[in-house]
Amino acid sequence: MSFSSLFALVLTFNVFLVSGTSIKLQNGGYEDIVIAINQGLGENVKIIDNIQNMIKEASQYLFSATKNRVYIRSVKILIPITWPNNNYAKAKTETYDKADVIIASPHLKFGDDPYTLQYGRCGEAGKYIHMTPDFLLNDNLISIYGPRGRVFVHEWAHLRWGVFDEYNYEKPFYIAGNKNIEATRCSADIIGTHIKQPQGLPCNRDPQTGLYEDGCVFVPEQNQAAKASIMYLQALPSVTEFCDKNHNTEAPTLQNRICNSRSTWDVIMNSTDIKATPPQADSNIPVPTFTLLQSSDRVVTLVLDVSGSMASVVYFLLYGNNNHGSIKCN
Repeated sequence: MSFSSLFALVLTFNVFLVSGTSIKLQNGGYEDIVIAINQGLGENVKIIDNIQNMIKEASQYLFSATKNRVYIRSVKILIPITWPNNNYAKAKTETYDKADVIIASPHLKFGDDPYTLQYGRCGEAGKYIHMTPDFLLNDNLISIYGPRGRVFVHEWAHLRWGVFDEYNYEKPFYIAGNKNIEATRCSADIIGTHIKQPQGLPCNRDPQTGLYEDGCVFVPEQNQAAKASIMYLQALPSVTEFCDKNHNTEAPTLQNRICNSRSTWDVIMNSTDIKATPPQADSNIPVPTFTLLQSSDRVVTLVLDVSGSMASVVYFLLYGNNNHGSIKCN
């Protein structure tokens, strides 16, 4: 076949790469976590800075919460193509659709609440964590959710280990075995007061339900000794652990319902991550590293041999049975 018989057909188009999570766990360190910023958000480098600060804080909190087992070693932050190129490295297989964490506009149902898309059974990993730019930028929200690094660990437990929340907005109270009204929480060691909003008055028992009347809430005290649980209220300064032996099996939590009353730590301890990672003797862990990547159009070049019989194949691929020689793209 002579060189002149080669026909080069060059097609330029966006390629959508489908792959699973790229996260690896090596010697206790999570590597290649992908955090992607939605292209609909305007450029704001403070988002990048606060992602990095959040992850650094989360790594230490995660290491402590898992009893010196796992931490975050490296993260890739995917910058949208709509932002100016500030010498970011080019993304290879990383895409927004396959990111582990996405930074995007608020969901109508959740507002600025961070959440994890989680539809599997107990112990099954979630799909992704969703955080809003306001959550990362508005420091006033820290008083509501707690430090961002702690919030990330709460969501990471959903995403990676398939555990569930230990609060219940729909059933904030229940009647315990001792016939007392208790707030839905884990652990039951967390102390606080019951007040009726917005007046701030003491709560009264509803004679029909046996529970507190509508409008009553449980307000945990800021200063207390309880260390669990991260899946209940990570914002409390004393909370540094997942519920374990102090697990509240009576509370009507999603964790109890979906995980058959198993504690969050029991589920986490039986995960592949923790089973394969013994506690580390050295409590000093490295600071996470960050790689800033930017999405880009992909160019794919196809070289087709059209000599001899191949010429008819290429003609058919281009024109099919259309004698007018036009190509229709839907």
